[in-house]
Amino acid sequence: MASPPAPSGRGATHNNVTARFGLAARAADGDWLDDKTMVDGAPPPLRTTVTIERPRSIITRNQSPDVPFDRSINAYRGCEHGCVYCFARPTHAFHDLSPGLDFESRLFAKPDAPALLQAELAKNGYVCQPIALGTNTDPYQPIERDWKITRQVLEILHDCHHPVTITTKSDRVCRDLDILGPMAERGLAAVMISVTTLDPHLARIMEPRAATPPRRIATIAKLSAAGVPVWISLSPMIPAINDHEIEAIVAAGAAAGAVGATSIPIRLPHEVAPLFRDWLATHFPDRAARVMHHITTMRGGKDNDPRFFARFQAQGPYAALMRQRFHKACATHGLRRERIVLDCTQFRSPSHQFSLF
Repeated sequence: MASPPAPSGRGATHNNVTARFGLAARAADGDWLDDKTMVDGAPPPLRTTVTIERPRSIITRNQSPDVPFDRSINAYRGCEHGCVYCFARPTHAFHDLSPGLDFESRLFAKPDAPALLQAELAKNGYVCQPIALGTNTDPYQPIERDWKITRQVLEILHDCHHPVTITTKSDRVCRDLDILGPMAERGLAAVMISVTTLDPHLARIMEPRAATPPRRIATIAKLSAAGVPVWISLSPMIPAINDHEIEAIVAAGAAAGAVGATSIPIRLPHEVAPLFRDWLATHFPDRAARVMHHITTMRGGKDNDPRFFARFQAQGPYAALMRQRFHKACATHGLRRERIVLDCTQFRSPSHQFSLF
């Protein structure tokens, strides 16, 4: 496998210096090739290209009133996991690339992220609040194995005693337990593992190159055993596709050591809607119309409702039933539904650390 390209061309917004991955017989995380739960019809190896992107800053500020964090870092654009429902797909259109296959195969990496983060944390007046990783694309998608940008970001946050939350569906997060374990012990880290189904066949169709469901449940157990608080995310829940598993997924997460859970009904913003409709017609032609009827009913007669507070809280009787079932399952298994509060008082800026030498 090719190594990540060395940084170059610092004056450009991004460079067309590409490294090719997906060679030989590697299907993204490799789960469908070497996992004991491998099923017939696994997706073919994905050939991806990685373009270096050089942003001027790395912390994205968020002012949405219905999002529980105000800042995030995304080390990558695009995601090899290929989840059909991913709400981040439309962001590839900004680069004149398709939200479909291009989003999964023409990736962008930000190797300057660690240096940019250190500079931003050292600014006078920086006010510490938890930084969220994995809000747009997965911070532990397969290319992280070689680029290690997420790990370098965590090293800086660890050294600065800066709180962080992580959302991922990859067991690669366990690679960084040497960082996350000590941070969690100080109340500085929490992880959310996305589990949308326990059925390997359905997972292969919905999230073709992500970690298999057994690996994700095992990841919850490993993180929990290491003292890292873990939430399980049942997002998205799709009517007549995976919502019948709500109780089973919550039970599996609780048994593995999760302390909390969250769930969001499917959202279909912008170009995601036609992609999802095509996907339904291909894989579930027998129920495609019924699925879309439930979704549009939950979204006020539309494919998507982008309004604050409405976008994450669907309406109608079907949505109310899914919500009631989820709440009851959480109560049964003792899982909290509010997110953990991390400690922001320990933060020390990089400039303070340098002054000690």
